[in-house]
Order: sequence, then C-alpha cells, then structure tokens
Amino acid sequence: MKNNNRLSSIDALVCDNHYTSLPAHFYNKQMPDGICDPKMVSLNPHVMALLGLADVVADSDALLQLCSGNYLPNGFEPLAMKYTGHQFGHYNPDLGDGRGLLLAQVKTAEHVDINGSNSHTWDLHLKGAGRTPYSRQGDGRAVLRSSIREYLCSAAMQGLGIPTTQALSVVVGSDTVMREQVEQAAMVVRVAESHVRFGHFEHFYYSQRLDDLKLMLDYTLTNHFPEALDAEVPYLAFYKQVVTTTAELMAHWQAVGFVHGVMNTDNMSILGQTFDYGPFAFQDNFDPGYVCNHTDYSGRYAFNQQPQVGYWNLMALGRSLTPFIDIAPLNEILKTYDDIFLAKLRQLMRAKLGLQQVQDGDGELIKNLLEILAGSSVDYSHFFRMLGDFDSSEAAVKSAEGVVNTAIRDQFIDREAFDGWAVQYQQRLALESSADEARKIRMNQTNPKYILRNYLAQQAIEQATDYDYSLVNELMAVLADPFAEHSEFEKLAALPPEWGRKMVLSCSS
Repeated sequence: MKNNNRLSSIDALVCDNHYTSLPAHFYNKQMPDGICDPKMVSLNPHVMALLGLADVVADSDALLQLCSGNYLPNGFEPLAMKYTGHQFGHYNPDLGDGRGLLLAQVKTAEHVDINGSNSHTWDLHLKGAGRTPYSRQGDGRAVLRSSIREYLCSAAMQGLGIPTTQALSVVVGSDTVMREQVEQAAMVVRVAESHVRFGHFEHFYYSQRLDDLKLMLDYTLTNHFPEALDAEVPYLAFYKQVVTTTAELMAHWQAVGFVHGVMNTDNMSILGQTFDYGPFAFQDNFDPGYVCNHTDYSGRYAFNQQPQVGYWNLMALGRSLTPFIDIAPLNEILKTYDDIFLAKLRQLMRAKLGLQQVQDGDGELIKNLLEILAGSSVDYSHFFRMLGDFDSSEAAVKSAEGVVNTAIRDQFIDREAFDGWAVQYQQRLALESSADEARKIRMNQTNPKYILRNYLAQQAIEQATDYDYSLVNELMAVLADPFAEHSEFEKLAALPPEWGRKMVLSCSS
C-alpha cells in the first residue's frame, strides 16, 4: 500500500512560509539565478525521505530544475535574509544572504528528528543562487568544490549523530565563476529547521531598532522555542536553551575531532546545530592547535579554541538581549556554559572509551590520553576505532613489551607514555568490571570507522570536476552509517597520505 504521507511530485510540497510574516525590511524577495545545463551530482535519500519526497523519481527533471534554481513549485517565495555578526571578533554590519536564498518553508508530516524535536516545517535554502543586496561585491555563486564539501559534511555529521543542518542535493552547471582560478558553478539545497542565526539579533541590536529586535525574538520563540513562551521570563528561557544546545554542540565537535574553521556569529544557529560548512576539517594526526582555515592568521578558530569561541559568541548574543533583560540574569545563565560543556564532553569521551559508569578520575584519564595523542601526533579517529581491540587483561597491560596491544601501542612515538596510560585505562575498566567483547561492540557504535577526511573530499572533488560522481556517492554511502564495516569501501577508511594530512582550506566558495 502506498504511504499517504509521501508525495508523488515536488509540486505537492506544502509551504508555510512563516518568515515572510515578518516586515519586508527583514529580507529581500528575489528570484534565484539558475545555472545552465544542470547535472545532478548527488541526491541525499535521507533528506528526500525527510521532506516526504521518497517516491519522487530521483532523476526527474522537475527535481533537477528546482535544485538548480531554474524552477519553483507553487508556494515558493524566495528571499534573502538580512543579518549581521562578528567576523573574527569584529562586528560587520554589511552581512546577509549574499549567495543564497530561502526558497520556502515546507510542511511535512510529524516526525522526531536527530535533535529530538517534533518538527513540522523545514527551510529549503538554495546556496549559489546569484547576487543579492548583501553580496558585498561578490557574484553570489557557489563553486563545485565548496558545494561538494558542504553536502558531504552535512551527511557526515548527520551520520555521526551530531546536530546539523542537512543538504538535499548538489548540482553542477556549465557556468564558470572566478575564484583563485576558473571553477564550475554549482548549487546546494540546504535543509534546516531554521536559518535564524545569532547575527539576526545582533543586526537589530547594533542598529538600535529595538521594535524590530522584539519582533525577531517573538517570531523565533513562537516558531522554534514555543515552550519558552510559558516561562516566567520567555526571553531568558530562550537564552538558557541556546546556551545549553551550543555548549553541547561544542562538546560534540571536540569529541569527534571536528574543526569548524569559521565560527563567526553569523555562522551560529540558534538551534545549536552545525551551520555553514566552509573550511572545516576532521582531525587526523591529533593536534589541539590545528587551524584549518588559511585566512585565520591568529588561530582564533583553532580546534582547542572552539569551546571558548562558543562562549564568546553566546556572550555576543546575550548582549543583543539586554534591551529587554537585565544583564545580571543573562550572565548567570552564561556562567553555566562551562559546566554544561564539560559534562557533555566527559559523557561523550566516556562512551568513546567504552566506559559506562562515572568515576572521579575520568577527567584526568581523558586529559592524559589527549596529551599523549598530541605528543605522538596519533591519528585521532583511527586510534579510537582500534582501541576497541584493547586487551584489558592484567597480563596484557603489564607485558614488558606491550606485545598483546602492539597494534595500538605502535601508533605512538612515545610508547612509554602509552604504556603508562594503558595501565590507567586497564584499572579504570576493571573498576566497572568491563568485559572486552561487549566493550568493543559499544565502542564500535560510538567511534566511526569512516570520517570525511579532507583528502577524500579533495579526491571526490577532482573526480567530479571530470563529471565522475562515483566517489561522492560512495562517500555518501559510508558517511550515512560511519560505524558499520562497509567492507566493499574499505579503502575509504585508510589513513591519509602525507599530502592529505592537516590540510588548510580557503573560505572562498
């Protein structure tokens, strides 16, 4: 029997464009500039199902034309949002959707999403849709390189269980654009519960348009934080929720070794989801100070700075609320950030270590491990996956040569440092009577075998430039379930070649 919740055509999508209920000066309505001769690089079946489009033929022309900005179903009302924000710590009043358009807000059947919320409406946002009033001398286009990276990383984070925006598709056209060199124009359809950023509130705060700031807050609470409306101080309840989800998101990033690269406040979602994938990276040889953005000369957005930057960005958001809330209660909520972050990080790291109980010494155990990983530049994800094979028997750990755990031990230049930590780990496992076989199963469901290494993304981009999209789609297959073995794609779990380690990327897209 056909599922009545599924749509047979994209023309059956139902729109609830509630953002247009805001005054017209909050955005600029305009049509997208489609790209010529579009070709579908990849289509995400998970997001298709999310939108109720599972029955739509993947190669349908209408779907291709929608994803390339050449066709809009009934009810779509494209607009470019206006916002501002702090870029590398400096306020920029000229920001906004400079190369993307919110095409529509689409209603779907009730479901529980990755973040545990019952969402009925999804934003469909077309990136690379052409020049807008906020393009700042840019051409408003996106290139194939950055589009593939965003598409793949959105899927990777989804597969890892990390709160994120998602991507429906990547389309490439015959148009060319100039960046550091001539590149192919492309488009991504980003799908999110909301595109409201910290910078939306900063825009009205710094321009002292307080009536508009209140409208923005009320809109946000009504559509995304309805439970806050019943609180004694709704705006304070909203801020508390944003502090909590942002702190927990930072913990997720640190636990999995993800570097965002551009944590400007205009790239921070009020829903605590990973937003705006630019020059990102997953750690390979573990380096706490890793900077993946080649324009980040000061290292502001280095891996080990991300938790503090999350705090700073929340402080900037809190400042924008001060016309309506005293600063003292805002600061009291902000003070909870460190404890929320640390509790979540320890929870996630215990799971990576296969630990099921909470013990006082866990923080020191985790800290010591990260130090020896950094000291020997051990591959972060590969180590944790291999650690599932750790033999915790007393005889194995006390072996003079560490021969039982040789494969794990040999990842370290300083093997004595690992030996010392291994004894700590064995004692900690014994404290909760951990059984190795069951622990390995748990750890392999937490520590991914496959991550989106930058060298793999680069290889997929190079192949796609020659109209070979096979690697893009192979990566999609493993990133959707990164904990499974996928024996047919074993090559995608390999350690990076020397040229592919600690790659530094550009913001240019």
